[in-house]
Amino acid sequence: MDRTKHQKKIVIIGGGTGLSTLLRGLKKFPLDITAIVTVADDGGSSGRLRDDYDIPPPGDVRNVLAALSEVEPLVEEMFQYRFSNSTGLEGHSLGNLMLTALTSITGDFANAIREMSRVLKVHGKVLPAANQLVTLHAQFEDKVVISGESKIPTYGKKIEKVFITPSDVKPLPETINTIRQADIIAIGPGSLYTSILPNLLVEDIKKAIVSSKAKKVYICNLMTQAGETSNYTASDHVRALSDHVGEEFLDTVLISKEEIPENVQYLYKQEKASPVKIDVEKLETLNIEIVKKDISVVHDGAVRHDAIEVAKWLVEYAG
Repeated sequence: MDRTKHQKKIVIIGGGTGLSTLLRGLKKFPLDITAIVTVADDGGSSGRLRDDYDIPPPGDVRNVLAALSEVEPLVEEMFQYRFSNSTGLEGHSLGNLMLTALTSITGDFANAIREMSRVLKVHGKVLPAANQLVTLHAQFEDKVVISGESKIPTYGKKIEKVFITPSDVKPLPETINTIRQADIIAIGPGSLYTSILPNLLVEDIKKAIVSSKAKKVYICNLMTQAGETSNYTASDHVRALSDHVGEEFLDTVLISKEEIPENVQYLYKQEKASPVKIDVEKLETLNIEIVKKDISVVHDGAVRHDAIEVAKWLVEYAG
């Protein structure tokens, strides 16, 4: 018998550290998990491989595969190993190189992810938001357009909107079917404009999310991000999501109710970041359920979502 048949189907959409952190908690629960991962990255090792091999960037996918893997810790550590003492390999992680090699061998990025998922005994499915190269662009309040995910946060002005090229990029049919069958669609946490929104800019993904009967929840970021969401409130995050999708589509926003310690806030202030202000009154005008839970944790001076607590709530939310 397929053990996932009676499990709640949860689709998590995003990228970056936030998505990987959450998935490490979720895989400990009896859920049928699918992660839809951004392919807009163009910096570092991922960017170099993207340019050299004309493939979608593997970095965010690699982190998600590692987070959902059920292999020995040493194997995961090897997959995540980053070379440092070689001119040619410096900055590349072994996992990025393996995904690039598998894409070349199988002729397809999605096939490479499937094969790597088997090797790593991945708990759930990992799907790229698109199976081809896409470029992320941002238009700022002064109407300047900056192209490239890694360059967008460096411009230093307020982002008006983001968009991708090619605009008619198609997701995998499996991605659309998974969204349609989901019980819950969870968006975030992660960089709003460069990790989360690129997924929602794929037209067919956007349409599938809007028409899906799944409960749709945004897991709100804990901190603002310099160059992306400076001074953003919780309602600013929700409004940006709705504006890019073209309508109010979220049912619930999950927010941390814990105060972030002053000394930690001070460290973030050096990076021009601050706690996301929870403006309940404005959120209430957006036709969205507001849920506050103890879901944050401080580790080595960094504020993170408590993956286990968020996962517990999502299981409860699934009903």
